Amino acid sequence: QVQLVESGGGLVQAGGSLRVSCAAAGRTLSSYAMGWFRQAPGKERAFVAGISRSGGSTVYADSVKGRFTISRDNTKDTVYLQMNSLKPEDTAVYYCAANLVYTNVVLTTTTRYDYWGQGTQVTVSS
Repeated sequence: QVQLVESGGGLVQAGGSLRVSCAAAGRTLSSYAMGWFRQAPGKERAFVAGISRSGGSTVYADSVKGRFTISRDNTKDTVYLQMNSLKPEDTAVYYCAANLVYTNVVLTTTTRYDYWGQGTQVTVSS
């Protein structure tokens, strides 16, 4: 069992930046592909960014390319999502997810992930 805890959400003005973190409790993340998803009110949970277990490969949703950066520090069992040039439409609950993998794949769909954090709210005001 992997317990994931997100932190770093909050309220920011449009054009601002925020970094959210996801830490694993009691488990090393070096064998897990990791991802960030978001869910706005009334919408389905959507893929934002994914990273391979080594950190060498990343994938982004088109809506955040060039603005968001996913990274990981396996020595700290933590994954980060740096969000720049934030827009009101980025407002959502952000969730991190993990899945045990045996290659350096990047997973981009909710069904591919077995473990989820509780989410952290990000609100971007206009």
